[in-house]
Amino acid sequence: MESTNIRDVLTCFSPSFEFLAISSGDGRIKIWDTIKGHIQTDFANIASTDETDFFAKPKGGHLSVDYTCMKWLSMEKKKKRKQRNSLLILGTGGGDVLALDVSVGQSKWRVSDCHPGGVTAISSPAVGSYVYTAGADGMVCELDSMTGNLLRKFKASSKAVSSMSVSSDGKHIATAAAQLKIFNCSDLKKMQKFSGHPGSVRCMTFSDNGKYVLSSAVGERYVAVWEIDGSKKKSACCVLAMDHPAIFIDSKSYGVDNSGLSVLAISEMGVCYFWTGTDIEELHKSKSTKVMVSVDDDLSKNYKGAVPTIFSAKLQNFSKPATGHAFLAHGLLIKPTFEKISIQCGTDAKLTSSMDGILLPLTQFQKSKKGLDKQNHVTALDRANTEGALLPVPSIHNLSDAKSQDMPSTKDDMEVDRVTLCLEDRLRAEGILSSYKDLTSNTILLSKLLNGVNIEANVPQKQMKAAVSSMTPDDASTLFKLLLAMWQSRSINGEYVLPWVCCLLVHHGNYLKSEDQTSQLIDSLYKLTKSKGDGIQSLLQLSGRFQLLAAQFNKAVDKSQVSKDEDEESEDEDEEDILYDDEDESENTSDDNN
Repeated sequence: MESTNIRDVLTCFSPSFEFLAISSGDGRIKIWDTIKGHIQTDFANIASTDETDFFAKPKGGHLSVDYTCMKWLSMEKKKKRKQRNSLLILGTGGGDVLALDVSVGQSKWRVSDCHPGGVTAISSPAVGSYVYTAGADGMVCELDSMTGNLLRKFKASSKAVSSMSVSSDGKHIATAAAQLKIFNCSDLKKMQKFSGHPGSVRCMTFSDNGKYVLSSAVGERYVAVWEIDGSKKKSACCVLAMDHPAIFIDSKSYGVDNSGLSVLAISEMGVCYFWTGTDIEELHKSKSTKVMVSVDDDLSKNYKGAVPTIFSAKLQNFSKPATGHAFLAHGLLIKPTFEKISIQCGTDAKLTSSMDGILLPLTQFQKSKKGLDKQNHVTALDRANTEGALLPVPSIHNLSDAKSQDMPSTKDDMEVDRVTLCLEDRLRAEGILSSYKDLTSNTILLSKLLNGVNIEANVPQKQMKAAVSSMTPDDASTLFKLLLAMWQSRSINGEYVLPWVCCLLVHHGNYLKSEDQTSQLIDSLYKLTKSKGDGIQSLLQLSGRFQLLAAQFNKAVDKSQVSKDEDEESEDEDEEDILYDDEDESENTSDDNN
């Protein structure tokens, strides 16, 4: 049985494991109480402005905010139990960084456009009054956790920083772009760099003792462990294999001198992996221990797209070198289950997940050979989770005409597969779009007004001008209305309609504006084109970035083809130069200037 892919889900446990924040891509943040097992706060409809009231409806709705990363900040001052560890830092795709005070359900602060292009990572030391953010602009910013004021910032890379982590003691910062780099937090100087991952790093974390950095990239089915010793361009000292790419990594040091290291990772498919070793060599030789959710096969077949998985986990402590304790959140996102488990190295574990109290649709039933319909069954729904329940599966319509309905059904007819009505047919049936009879009559009228000119052909501008100028004002008004009606009904593409509309407005604009009906059509057309024109600049910029990205891909492919005849050693050197030498030269130049 295959689990649901959870790579787009953001989760974060509070430092005391009392709360879990979940964002599943719908622009809302749900705070779950892990002790009581219900939602404590639901931040919905958060506006992309400086408003502090989260419960006021913004114009854009809750889909107006795209959250890309989150971090639960450990407060330095000790407060009451209910108010402790209640500051949640969020990064958005628009480049904003905001802090939510979970205990009171209000905004603490917001930094607008902190990272143009989007915030990619947020991290902080175990205890501290500041938080670090990284973004697509290659910058790393240090913000005051209580006010959001910018304390300092520095350029970590000329490329976008995909992931970042701060050591628990707050002395080192690790960033991932084309390379993995280690910076000293005191003077922000680069201490060490690694060869990096071929792909974009998705998750990264420091070990408790600060000796290692663990990372995993998109599409890579392993976790790499890097040793911090000050050497240059050092490769990974340990690689931990997985069946699927990781979306989350956590580690814990143990032993007298903290030389032992345990690693926990969650894959895209919701499976939790665990490795441990008294030193790095033993960790490298250790076999992964898997923890997954067990679901009955009947349940997975009946409930489509709703398979329980493990989507969040944190290591807690160790009672023995080969035994660890982890706190997990598993089940479904609309109603997770929280559980503390004991992990024995070398012994895989399966968790049971109950579907009680969750409303889910069964798969669409089909007619059996006997003509009997299967019944749909649902379970009771907790009132606190009704907004997150999955919508019912739409029914399937049969496209048999009236004549076939009057005929007696045969065995072959009952086994014929049903097809789903397309959207345009449903709209025409409801009278929203023109019917096929109207389309035929409109096509005949259009051909008559244009004297047989095919509007979908590439008509020269001179011929179009002659056809429009020879029309009477009444025929021009009729043609104008007809073109807009056919465009709205999708019977003619806009690239053919708009040149004719423009020509009509040039030669018969005064008459068209004098009529009330055509005047309203012109106003609506103006509003439509203006709204599309406002977004053309951003679309052009996005198109330019895609073209630049495609050019870089083609360049890399051409270089790889040229280097096929070279030996393996020269191939490795060329690949490293392509990936990292340009950035190294720029960084060495900047270091020399400093």
